[in-house]
Amino acid sequence: MNQQTLSAEYNFEGRGLHTGKYAHVTLKPAPAGYGIRFVRTDAGVEIPAVASKITRTDRSTTISEGEVSVVTIEHLMSALTGLGVDNACIEIDNEEVPILDGSAERYVRAIAPDGLQSQDAERVWIEFDEAFEVHDEQTGSWVRFEPADTMSFEVTVDFNSRVLGVQKARWEGSADYVRQIAPCRTFVFMHELEFLAARGLVKGGDVDNAIVIVEHPVSPERIDAMCRLFGQPHLQVTSQGYLNNIKLHFPNECGRHKLLDLIGDMRLMGGFPKAKISAFKPGHTVNSVASRTALTHIK
Repeated sequence: MNQQTLSAEYNFEGRGLHTGKYAHVTLKPAPAGYGIRFVRTDAGVEIPAVASKITRTDRSTTISEGEVSVVTIEHLMSALTGLGVDNACIEIDNEEVPILDGSAERYVRAIAPDGLQSQDAERVWIEFDEAFEVHDEQTGSWVRFEPADTMSFEVTVDFNSRVLGVQKARWEGSADYVRQIAPCRTFVFMHELEFLAARGLVKGGDVDNAIVIVEHPVSPERIDAMCRLFGQPHLQVTSQGYLNNIKLHFPNECGRHKLLDLIGDMRLMGGFPKAKISAFKPGHTVNSVASRTALTHIK
């Protein structure tokens, strides 16, 4: 299979989930062998999207070159991987990729109809000689890599949540990423919101870009506070335990979003893996350690 790049340029804009800063993003075709690179046009700095550039994994994945960073790259990286894009230049004029609707759908819906441009170079697959695992002893999370003839990912998500339960999701390279994975939005538990805000995160969060899960009974006063925070006058908790601003795309949408994140984070190995990658309770921290570790096991 040959490498592929974009057939056209694509523009997106919006606020970042964590910084709240507004950014414009342009996706551009790139030559064979270029890989995926972010270019901070406001700082004149180019940052390759590879594991060695990861500098922060606190509720998102950040890559940096010196003092210049790009925050929350995982949804865009997942979209490019799901579509099969080997090479792309991503220009951005601020530090965080816009969260858009909290998924990868807007990217793939823009790019997919145009198809991709085949390039005069074969794809270089990432292959492994043997299986290996990466564990996070503190959280109980793990990521396992097994050599395979194709690329596949699967996750098991367990937050010990009465609302979510245990959710599983799987995707392989030949499956329909556009319809099955890309629309799945990020999520947050209501009881986490104050904690995250105190840490300087979710400054750009609102009920249009995240599924809010209500794990415990909530007083009318807290619901009123949520309404004021998000500028929504009619927020309620559904009988299923979610704020009523959205309807789930899939019963396991939250599990599928964790799969979306895993696909994006694993792309930081620098290419497409010929491997079965499975994860239990994945998150950006264990994902980043796994992507770095994988580079030491390449065939």
